[in-house]
Amino acid sequence: MSVKEATKAAPAPVRAAPEPPRPRKKHRAYDEVPRWQIYLPLSIYLVFTLIPFYWILLFSLRPAGSTSLVPWPVTFDHFEKVWTERSFGTYFQNSVLVGVVTLLMTTLVALAGGYALARFNFKVKRAFMLALLCSQFVPGALLLVPLFEIFAELQMINSLGSVIIAETVFQLPLSIILISNFIKNVPYSLEEAAWVDGCNRFTAFRIIVLPLLRPGLIAVGSFAFVHSWNHFLFALMFLNNQEKQTIPVGLNTLMGADSVDLGALAAGGIIAAVPVVIVFAFIQKWLITGFSAGAVKG
Repeated sequence: MSVKEATKAAPAPVRAAPEPPRPRKKHRAYDEVPRWQIYLPLSIYLVFTLIPFYWILLFSLRPAGSTSLVPWPVTFDHFEKVWTERSFGTYFQNSVLVGVVTLLMTTLVALAGGYALARFNFKVKRAFMLALLCSQFVPGALLLVPLFEIFAELQMINSLGSVIIAETVFQLPLSIILISNFIKNVPYSLEEAAWVDGCNRFTAFRIIVLPLLRPGLIAVGSFAFVHSWNHFLFALMFLNNQEKQTIPVGLNTLMGADSVDLGALAAGGIIAAVPVVIVFAFIQKWLITGFSAGAVKG
């Protein structure tokens, strides 16, 4: 057999398959920045943020007249004083009632209005949306006189209902816009599929759409609760009886014309801040998701 014939008869050598290209690591700008340049500004910002909270905690826990920078010995006399002698227990109950009812009313009305704006087309829709946006530029102080006259005619002055209605009306424009944008992100085909299966519009909304709106509802409700909890003007103007006042007005009563009880004021500030901090600690994930989704144009 010749060399040429032997070459043809021999099997061709098997070539190894080429290795697949390795995915390139994405280049990120902050990978080149030293870590200390990130952590140092954040640490400075954290210190400046926490120092006021530490001073409030210090004045509320150290004895009256003490100048120590460490709250030792720890005393709760200031908390007992504001809770019993300064009627902060009553203020706290009133604030909880106003906040919870405002949360429920704002969420329900905003849910209905947001669904109407997201799913229906009507002639004055653009004008209505423009009115909602323009209402955000009106400060609450300008509404005090007309609202006071309305509530006086309805004999609702010195009633928590007047504060609840005012807070709800003040929160509705932004809440309706957020809920409307959030509903637009829910595919309309899901509701249509439920209609084909025999559900009416309300049942389809309750079963299909409403569970998907949980982050948006939590964001709107928490925003309404915190605003009504901290708002000072409406409670000051519409509530004259001390038993009807809320925590912001109660904190104002701790500051006298000639002197200020710093320990009692700090203890009242802690009482006012703790519920809000607890609420945000539990709903932080839903709050960020809700505001980011509601801010996206549908």
